[in-house]
Amino acid sequence: MSQDTAKRAAALKALELVESGMALGLGTGSTADCFTDGLGERVREGLAVRCVPTSERTERRAAALGIPLIALGDAEGLDLVVDGADEIDAAGCLIKGGGGALLREKLVAQDGRRVVIIADESKLVQPLGKFPLPIEIVAFGARRTLARLRALFKSVPLEAIKIRVDSFGEPFVTDGGNLIVDAGLGAIEDPPKLAATLKAISGVVDHGLFIGLTDLVILGRADGSTRTRAPETS
Repeated sequence: MSQDTAKRAAALKALELVESGMALGLGTGSTADCFTDGLGERVREGLAVRCVPTSERTERRAAALGIPLIALGDAEGLDLVVDGADEIDAAGCLIKGGGGALLREKLVAQDGRRVVIIADESKLVQPLGKFPLPIEIVAFGARRTLARLRALFKSVPLEAIKIRVDSFGEPFVTDGGNLIVDAGLGAIEDPPKLAATLKAISGVVDHGLFIGLTDLVILGRADGSTRTRAPETS
């Protein structure tokens, strides 16, 4: 319950940044859900916003709350994007994609004039990598792409790099019809270098490393308080 309190605290703090007339990006995941739920309350009170959801799951939740939805590109950029993260480092680099929505999340984040990441304090780590890195791949030739990824990370046990399955034991399929490889790499010392390496592999659609997209991080605490931090620059 303390973690739920922390998530909600971060979400409510982010809601203070929302102004009427804004175009927003709505993230995916349990912490982002807290923001969406709070936004729904404000919309019922008269707040006028337009929102781009980052997944079909978020789209259904927002629609049920009466939040006006638009497609990415219907607005000339998004004033504010609020999303969660699986891990955050001091430079504001992220691992995202635990919920399988990394591609849409990244597309929406890139369209945001300001990207705010909300999370409980446990998500702040140094370095990234304890959480397995999600890598989205096309279904065609998936076994060969998986083999290329395993060859790239040859020092990592084969079983640590695997295609994600759902609760029925079937391959997890993203909203875009792709598959996810979860790579348990351990410490990622140079996230930008790894991000570029992964993008160069044919068959890889995108990956869960979000580099240079974060403008502000809001961290919730178990006691309901929050602290904010901007990414550190070298």
